[in-house]
Amino acid sequence: MKKHLMTSAFLAAALASGSALAMDNMKVGVWGDNQSVADGTVTAKKVVAEKNGWLVVHRTDESGKPGPVVAHAPLRKGENTDVAAILTEDVKSGDMLMLMLHSEDGGMKTGMFEYTLGAKEDGPIKKDGKLVMKTITAK
Repeated sequence: MKKHLMTSAFLAAALASGSALAMDNMKVGVWGDNQSVADGTVTAKKVVAEKNGWLVVHRTDESGKPGPVVAHAPLRKGENTDVAAILTEDVKSGDMLMLMLHSEDGGMKTGMFEYTLGAKEDGPIKKDGKLVMKTITAK
């Protein structure tokens, strides 16, 4: 009986550390490539979020500063793949876009995207003082 309890405790500890290791390997981030926007969407190949939030698509330029929001899509906590955000205004070939991770914090309603440029509601997430984002070019 004592041997069985020790083995069970060892297995539980190993499984717990393994799941913690798996979470460590899923680094928060946004991955995407230059892409056609002819179908009216922008897609991130992968987004990893620490909690539920938003993939937000901002206009940008060579300055690298986020501009107006042109699309957004909800995200689940953890790994999200092939996240498509429907464009809310025209984007032309050659336009630079910033795919950015935003939170679901501070707004009045859960599940409703409430961010406007510079607001705190559903605002951008930073890691180590840097925005979690990827800049792409529309084709």
